[in-house]
Amino acid sequence: KFFLLVLDYIIRDNGIWLGVEWDDPQRGKHDGTYEGTQYFKCRHPRGGSFIRPNKANFGVDFLTAVKDRYGLNDQGVQHGTENTLVLGKKTVEFVGMDSVAEQQSQLNRLVDVSVHGCAVSHAGQKEEIGRTCPNIRHINLSKNLISSWETVTAIASQVQNLETLNLSENKMKFPSTSTSESSVFSKLRILALNQTQITWTEVLLCAPGWPALEELYLTSNNITVLERPDNVLQTLKLLDLSDNQLLDGNQLHLIAHLPRLEQLILRNTGISSIHFPDAEFGCKTKMFPSLKRLTINDNKISQWSSINELDKLSSLQSLQCHNNPFMDTEKNPETLRQLIIAKISQLEVLNKSEILPAERKGAELDYRKIFGNDWLAAGGNWNPEKNKPSEEFLAAHPRYPSLCLKYGAPEEGELKGRQPLTLKNQLLSKSIFLVTFLSSPLTESMTIQRVKGLLYRLLKIPGSELKLSYESSKLEGKEVELDNDLKPLQFYSIENGDCVLVRW
Repeated sequence: KFFLLVLDYIIRDNGIWLGVEWDDPQRGKHDGTYEGTQYFKCRHPRGGSFIRPNKANFGVDFLTAVKDRYGLNDQGVQHGTENTLVLGKKTVEFVGMDSVAEQQSQLNRLVDVSVHGCAVSHAGQKEEIGRTCPNIRHINLSKNLISSWETVTAIASQVQNLETLNLSENKMKFPSTSTSESSVFSKLRILALNQTQITWTEVLLCAPGWPALEELYLTSNNITVLERPDNVLQTLKLLDLSDNQLLDGNQLHLIAHLPRLEQLILRNTGISSIHFPDAEFGCKTKMFPSLKRLTINDNKISQWSSINELDKLSSLQSLQCHNNPFMDTEKNPETLRQLIIAKISQLEVLNKSEILPAERKGAELDYRKIFGNDWLAAGGNWNPEKNKPSEEFLAAHPRYPSLCLKYGAPEEGELKGRQPLTLKNQLLSKSIFLVTFLSSPLTESMTIQRVKGLLYRLLKIPGSELKLSYESSKLEGKEVELDNDLKPLQFYSIENGDCVLVRW
């Protein structure tokens, strides 16, 4: 597919040509220059070509595409008697069916319309869409030949109850001045403008025309800089900026005061940190007041301090954060999950997996114990009057004071008993560790992989190096290997009183 950049014919010695820029620049040959004259400019230095007019597809109008897409186009079909159709020399009888009326009836009933990739380039005759398809509410116009926002407006103005509009993969020109609020998009709730080359400035210029918009998808548009939306996008609940390389994480501050924004998707946006400077640790930020779901997968976040910052969000319930460098600091995925849970107090779903109350309690208790010695070394004390941990410790573990208030400060016996390196050294000579079933925090539904995760936190030995088996009084003299990490303990018929053996 290409975008026609030269509207006038280019007349050369060997005929008439059109100047075009290809969606895929690999198909181009130059930047629009021929024999020293630049006829048009390309975004890519080799994305342009000259082609013959008969090689260009100038597209079809919206209604023609709808009829073709749904098999309702009667082009080339002659109507005979009321209940027959003449196809060439053959007459086909349709008992009790008037084909014209039936076609019109089907068009009248259309609510959801998809003309994806159907070469739509213009609206067609004025008011024809509204007369023919009066009940349309949802339109998919992705990957067509729409070249301007004016064409979109011409189509949408004939659809009185338009709620959903997908314009992705259309290379369009957008207004350069602010659009006034009108009734054309007054009921539009969902708008997709992925891969349309729209800028954030153009979004804000068009936004006055979207007074009821709730979901806006803007992926892959080379958006690098954001601006604060003033009196626009105030109804927005979901914003997807994925695959736009934002200048830095501070760009998020410019959209942080959208009052109703509940879901923000920032997959592969290049951000390396998140910071809410208006709030101290232990306090809630005024930014993103309604944000419940945040996606930051595939970014460059390397420091745990950014995860600490997320605890400042007052409404955050769900987080997706796969494929960030900070996750490489902890080899065991179970421990990694528990650290994130402990750091963000109100989180209910992590990486699409629900956080149950028991899991949260376990994560917070473990966090309190794991960093207990660090707390003491930084000035923490069981005596409230002497408890003055350093600012450095509080910056690294901002939730630690609240966990001590919730569960009490870790007791000296707990911290002394939690010496994984010493315990590991004591067990090396035996290379075996016995766990009495159900006397430790094990349940029958736990998978072998989960048990290995618990053991990793105790022994600091990767699960791949651990070999588990068990002995039972019912199988005297026999040891059963626990060889499938995905199976629960109950799969192996382990009972209360049995012992799990761990070797490495």
